[in-house]
Amino acid sequence: MSFDLTGKHAVVLGGTGVLGETLVRGLVGAGARVSLVGRDQTKLDNLMAEVGGGDSWTADASDFDDLARVAKDIANRRGPIDILLAAVGGNRPAATLTPDKGFFDLDLKAYKEVMELNLMTGAVHPVFAFGPHVNPNGASVITVSSVSAELPLTRVGGYGAAKAALEQFTRWTAVEWGGRTQGKVRVNAVQPGFFITEQNRFLLTDKETGELTERGKKIIDHTPAGRFGDPEDLVGAVLYLASDASRFVNGTVLTVDGGFCSWWGV
Repeated sequence: MSFDLTGKHAVVLGGTGVLGETLVRGLVGAGARVSLVGRDQTKLDNLMAEVGGGDSWTADASDFDDLARVAKDIANRRGPIDILLAAVGGNRPAATLTPDKGFFDLDLKAYKEVMELNLMTGAVHPVFAFGPHVNPNGASVITVSSVSAELPLTRVGGYGAAKAALEQFTRWTAVEWGGRTQGKVRVNAVQPGFFITEQNRFLLTDKETGELTERGKKIIDHTPAGRFGDPEDLVGAVLYLASDASRFVNGTVLTVDGGFCSWWGV
């Protein structure tokens, strides 16, 4: 079974972040034609100039009407979508409990923003904006979750709740939409463990020294691989879910965490 994506049309949202850029390179390297969607045209242009094999559109994924407009334009110009990678998401410092805060000091406005960012902007909007334009003969939709969805990690309650909701939405979409297409449309999620990004760097590394925080050290101690993930570690999982190699895989959450979720400390 092949992981080859030659000629496949892949739409990627959130492709200019630390993880997203690497996934875009992986898709292009496997032969896909990439349509990249994001808010920063300069970043989009720079990435497309680097990797080739695609084009870019500016849109705000939090604005469904704006995203639906761009989705229609992409389909009209570049044809049906074979792969949809929805990689928008992240956490916010204001939505994170710190040791000096009481439980009820949590900023609920920021909590709600994180829920909106990861569930609605990160998954629901992309599926409903681009879904009508996927290839009716077969398409793969991939959302991006987190081990926070599976384990009740301290301090990041909003992020974990949002990713848990995203996984439920992913499975529901696989059943409801996938079932109505007799499995021609597959919907799965990739669930990264701990990868240092701009959204979580403040939790894992010291801003002044760059050394690991106590939280960062605990994570490494509880990861059998003994390190944080590299962005390249996600590429194989995404290519698998995007390709015909996973043609009978639907409604699955594929964990890429170096063993973090399997380690119980004894």
